[in-house]
Amino acid sequence: MTSARPLPSTAHPQTGAGDTAARVKITTAALTTAAPTTTVRGVAYDDPAAVALREAMGQELRARYADRLADPGHLPRGMDVDSATVAYTGVAYSAEGVPVGHLLLRRAGADLELKRMYVAPGHRGTGVSTALLSAAEAAARGLGAARVILQTGDRQPDAVRLYEREGYTPIPIFPPYEPLPYSHCFEKVIGS
Repeated sequence: MTSARPLPSTAHPQTGAGDTAARVKITTAALTTAAPTTTVRGVAYDDPAAVALREAMGQELRARYADRLADPGHLPRGMDVDSATVAYTGVAYSAEGVPVGHLLLRRAGADLELKRMYVAPGHRGTGVSTALLSAAEAAARGLGAARVILQTGDRQPDAVRLYEREGYTPIPIFPPYEPLPYSHCFEKVIGS
């Protein structure tokens, strides 16, 4: 990884996010990509829709990786997201205004790490994930990051295919995921 470059952190009164994040919110508020009925909005980390989508993702992943989670010491420290490190939280909404997808970016030195990307099962395959990735990349550029990195597991082949299709390239397993040999890690150089 490259050396750390500080990201803006001045609080914005409406979003609780930094000034740059507030500008990113304006930029991505009406971002529409592959799914013309999907809108991604930057929201506060503790936004109720964001929290509910993260909880749904957690339930799905606990079921998918149940055998590996039986050992409480299996997961390395740093897998959990500290809200103080979150630079952007995006929620995708359907045309009817229903929250259907989520992701966030957390600071990882000079990079931003994509975390907690999730699309509600009934909305998969409709372009929501592509809209979320586009919003995350726009937010990362607005925050001055040159690269987005991410980790996913071997039991998420659809996620691996999505990242590869969207121009993410494999990289070695990075901290804190080294104890998880089944990790798939990716990067996308986005410039600033």
